[in-house]
Amino acid sequence: MEPQTALIVTLAALAIGVFFAFIRATLGPTAFDRVLAVNTIGTIAVLVISVHGFWAGRPEFLDIALLYALINFIGTIAVLKFFRFGTLGDHPPRHKEDA
Repeated sequence: MEPQTALIVTLAALAIGVFFAFIRATLGPTAFDRVLAVNTIGTIAVLVISVHGFWAGRPEFLDIALLYALINFIGTIAVLKFFRFGTLGDHPPRHKEDA
């Protein structure tokens, strides 16, 4: 198999994965399913950046992919924490009983 054909097959498989993750993100049924689907799309984006860097012979793309993966992970944790506690930890949530 030629390298260009392998690249096209790989990117097509990743595009199919993004398609299914997008369907899960739009249909839900819960907010946690949607967050997980968006995280999956971010992970596939990291894979696309890595594959492109490998194919182009530019290893610095792996640094970019690792940084994007870290941002994706931290963003997912922040969104899940917000869904669970209603705050990101900067101040405690106010309850009606405290007022």
